[in-house]
Amino acid sequence: MTYLNEDFLLPNKTAQRLFHEVAASQPIMDYHCHLNPAEVAGNARFSNLADMWLGGDHYKWRALRAAGEPEALITGKDSSPKEKFDAWARTVPQTVRNPLHHWTHLELKRYFDCDLVLSPQTADTIWEQANAKIAEDSFSTQNICKQFDVRAVGTTDDPIDTLEHHIAFNANGHTTKMFPTFRPDKGMITTDLDAWNTWTDQLANVSGQVVQTAADFLSALKSRHDFFHQHGCRLTDHGLEACPYIACSDSQAEAIFTKLRNSEAPSTDEAEQWMTYLMQAVASWNTARGWTMQLHLGPIRNNNTKMFKQLGPDTGYDSMLDEPVARKTVAFLDSLASADALPKTIFYHINPAYLYPFATLMGSYQDGSVAGKMQLGSGWWHVDTLDGMRTQIDVLSSVGLLSKFVGMLTDSRSFLSFPRHEYFRRLLCGVIGQDVEAGLIPDDKDLLDELIAGICFNNAQKYFNFPGV
Repeated sequence: MTYLNEDFLLPNKTAQRLFHEVAASQPIMDYHCHLNPAEVAGNARFSNLADMWLGGDHYKWRALRAAGEPEALITGKDSSPKEKFDAWARTVPQTVRNPLHHWTHLELKRYFDCDLVLSPQTADTIWEQANAKIAEDSFSTQNICKQFDVRAVGTTDDPIDTLEHHIAFNANGHTTKMFPTFRPDKGMITTDLDAWNTWTDQLANVSGQVVQTAADFLSALKSRHDFFHQHGCRLTDHGLEACPYIACSDSQAEAIFTKLRNSEAPSTDEAEQWMTYLMQAVASWNTARGWTMQLHLGPIRNNNTKMFKQLGPDTGYDSMLDEPVARKTVAFLDSLASADALPKTIFYHINPAYLYPFATLMGSYQDGSVAGKMQLGSGWWHVDTLDGMRTQIDVLSSVGLLSKFVGMLTDSRSFLSFPRHEYFRRLLCGVIGQDVEAGLIPDDKDLLDELIAGICFNNAQKYFNFPGV
């Protein structure tokens, strides 16, 4: 049996039929990623496989470091693309049982028609074959989206962004639509007062409003929420260690805002009050407009301070938090539900130990207004693995409705990541196929086909309601 053959992850006939007849042909709704909007709108092309494959990919950087490759061949400015690629070729054989081994070879197959297994012995051949493909005029960001039938790309965007690339791209009638996601973290997090005040000045400038009070701040931020809505945004995203909740009145928010503007550090409680105040406001705006709130929780960021100073954030030095999550999250959600201001919400946690707490607490806030209003998000970051995705499917199935799940996303900065949807779909069909053949699920073709098509695409299309998709 060849590696990653057509029935990879499909252990029986039912799984094989579900994937090949249903899942494989579904379009892609990549509703949360970190692709560069300018590269999508500009139909960017790539110089070589190393730049396209290794640049900015901290998943691979972590593996390279673990394999003993020097930093000069990972993020160094003086090493050549081929030298970095050769370091990756030396590392890949050591990644067996890590999803990187599967992802690497699915990408070689789907983008470059290459069935070789990457190693030092095959590196030169793969380098030449892939670079020849990359050199073709058709190998560009927009054509990649067409090739994988990507109907929507949800980027991650700061409220002060102009969205010029989204506007230009969507005006040209592409089958793929690119939608911004409103991520106000820089206005919420106050650990760096200089950065917070600089950002607040930028918010005032881009909104065209004077920002002298907390009420002014909310008004300016709301104007950006309005602007994002006009240009197709239907989600917010909040990347936090934990969900905040300490109640904050308008007068308390004004006092905290004054301290921040005077570059006076807030107390720990005041910092959390400010975060709570803004999160509640944004959630209420989302509810009014039918948007979805995404809570990405649980990372301890920038653990290695020496390397953070050298390379900055998002370079492979983040890990899982192990602190409890339920009480604050329940308090926050309940404050919204009590005010009839709880939006559609997707919960992600980087630590799989907290999937059951989230899956059970979110059941307390399903209200019948939207099918699957509260969602347990797909395996994320360090749990974007076969085991992590299977765990998420099992947890959601056990205490919620898998049938309403909005499915997979890449959460990636790379245009080579779309096969991760195939990876998830194969696993999903494998899980369902095994249950069918074990007598745990009825062998009902209509039921099964609707289930698989829903999780692959249809549920997300209905849930997010992106314009024009």
